[in-house]
Amino acid sequence: MAADRRSKADTLALRQRLLSSSCRLFFPEDPVKIVRGQGQYLYDEHGAEYIDCVNNVAHVGHCHPVVVQAAHEQNQVLNTNSRYLHDNIVDYAQRLSETLPEKLCVFYFLNSGSEANDLALRLARQYTGHQDVVVLDHAYHGHLSSLIDISPYKFRDLDGQKEWVHVAPLPDIYRGCYREDHPNPAEAYANEVKRVVSSAQEKGRKIAAFFAESLPSVGGQIVPPVGYFARVAEHIHRAGGVFVADEIQVGFGRVGKYFWAFQLQGDDFIPDIVTMGKSIGNGHPVACVATTQAVSRAFEATGVEYFNTFGGSPVSCAVGLAVLDVLEKQQLQAHAACVGSFLMELLRQQKAKHPIIGDVRGSGLFIGVDLIRHKAMRTPATEEAEYLVSRLKENYILLSTDGPGRNVLKFKPPMCFSLDNARYVVAKLDAILTGELGARTTDQVPRIQPGVKHESLTAEPGDPLDSTCPSKGSLLEVWVSRNQAPILHALTSTSEKT
Repeated sequence: MAADRRSKADTLALRQRLLSSSCRLFFPEDPVKIVRGQGQYLYDEHGAEYIDCVNNVAHVGHCHPVVVQAAHEQNQVLNTNSRYLHDNIVDYAQRLSETLPEKLCVFYFLNSGSEANDLALRLARQYTGHQDVVVLDHAYHGHLSSLIDISPYKFRDLDGQKEWVHVAPLPDIYRGCYREDHPNPAEAYANEVKRVVSSAQEKGRKIAAFFAESLPSVGGQIVPPVGYFARVAEHIHRAGGVFVADEIQVGFGRVGKYFWAFQLQGDDFIPDIVTMGKSIGNGHPVACVATTQAVSRAFEATGVEYFNTFGGSPVSCAVGLAVLDVLEKQQLQAHAACVGSFLMELLRQQKAKHPIIGDVRGSGLFIGVDLIRHKAMRTPATEEAEYLVSRLKENYILLSTDGPGRNVLKFKPPMCFSLDNARYVVAKLDAILTGELGARTTDQVPRIQPGVKHESLTAEPGDPLDSTCPSKGSLLEVWVSRNQAPILHALTSTSEKT
């Protein structure tokens, strides 16, 4: 095609002229022009091959031939809306039901994760008769207006927090207010949700839902402590709300041990609504909401039809079925468990070698590497993370960052990512850390000079250090109270002199 022969510079110029600058590029200083994908690899206009470590949309691999063929064959026969009887939509719903707990047995099909979460919000409000939503700090649930309102990651830079939205602390046991040394962080973080709910109720608010990614991604590849969701669900149900598990980034076998990430929380936890998207179509726009008969009946009782022009089309469902076939036949869930465990072990070896790596966490092929500047303070190494991602790109490895401090390397590659890929990527990571980012952290307590703010002890609104568990105070206060009483004295002295 003519576009394939266009230079990268010309493509960039056209994009800058025709597209909004809010539609941002990866590596804006030197963007990559991608013209082809296959498996876990992407190829630029010169044929250079990149290992894709971050594209969880191409779940079973870019341009998987089985998925491509399924879409092509169905497109040649029929693609229309779901108001007509067709086997694909019921076959797909049946196959999905076999992966979920029995009570999640009613399905709605849509085109995107944002549409799915928006519908989940409508379902929750109709079922409960309530309006308010509890969400986790730093959460992101989609780009529709209704979802920006329940996404602290976005609304803090826009119109701010609505009165019907209530934010609970992210259950981060590495950087949060209850850490790995706490005897029961699951209970402690769940009690924070209970406190948030009680505070809302005291103001006359009524809770419709608690929304959470089963493994918070934008929050920094967080793995909530086991038992947290079950205890939160108790508090939410007691308040008359429902629990919505957002599986858009992490479902469909990515966590390895289980098909759904919420299952990491134990057999005693089942959400009331599950949303899915991205990976279920392997790049084709497919999304789904699964819920209970009770929730669905309340929605039906309005008498208002739910119709989605393209959701559940024969082509979309053919694609969805093909993705499930590939997952099963190629045993990609077991593959994710094997390769993910291997990658985690390699990364933990790097953690022991390089002080800049503060934490390695995850499950299956959903892994976060938390980069820090100071071991005790766990100060996010934001610039170092950005530099590392840029240098990896120069080595034909595509990676990205997440987390409030943009310091967490996120691994969520196509599920066909291999052991050899893991070895190669970690070897390149090691080389950069050894040669260019070595000795960037310190175990020493930063000196506090009167009248001088220290970078590691200064938090602006919205910064990671500004996150709070109101029952405990800011993370800075928590750290000081735990670790360095002399710093508190120094800070007090500084305050008195300034």
